[in-house]
Amino acid sequence: MTEFDSKKLSHIHHELHSDLPSEPALRTKALESLLTEKKLLDAAAIDAWIEMYRDEIGPKRGAAVIARAWTDPGFKKRLLANGTSAIAELGFAGHATGHLQAVENTAQVHHLIVCTLCSCYPFSLLGLPPAWYKSNEYRARAVRDPRGVLKEFGVELDAETQVRVWDSTSERRYLIVPQRPTGLDALSEDALALLVTRNSMIGTQRDLHPSSEVS
Repeated sequence: MTEFDSKKLSHIHHELHSDLPSEPALRTKALESLLTEKKLLDAAAIDAWIEMYRDEIGPKRGAAVIARAWTDPGFKKRLLANGTSAIAELGFAGHATGHLQAVENTAQVHHLIVCTLCSCYPFSLLGLPPAWYKSNEYRARAVRDPRGVLKEFGVELDAETQVRVWDSTSERRYLIVPQRPTGLDALSEDALALLVTRNSMIGTQRDLHPSSEVS
């Protein structure tokens, strides 16, 4: 007769379940499987949309907006006055960017974006939100200790630099206009767009010189 080893079975059970996706991910997968089975959802189409937003749309669209603002003072003025109207000039308007407010980093002020209630985010400009942006820790600490959060991303500000935190909602989204890197006046608008990162448009990166690294 095979010997029953409860400790060994418990260990195997723990290892199996420790590799399972999170509960929300499991529910999403179950719903996707059900809708696919009923032919209400095309899994390949979903994958294509995810890849498009991750690799083609964002954050390339947002970077194009920032590069235009860096090279066209009139556009930057319109962007800061009415973000939704300004991005429509580039054909980037959409429901995920409705009521878009752009705020500009300066030598005196650094902006940081968070969504404390969920993870509202202008994904049609920035692509899919990073996992850390959706985490409870970031959402809580970005408001309570923004300088500490920024330091963990490698952004260290002196005491004179003011930090402003903007809380996104389903009605209003935010886009940060980073400071244009100095010493790169010869670069074209397209070349400047390549320097703009998703993190810089959220506020967790400040230095956009070619040698800087993204955290």
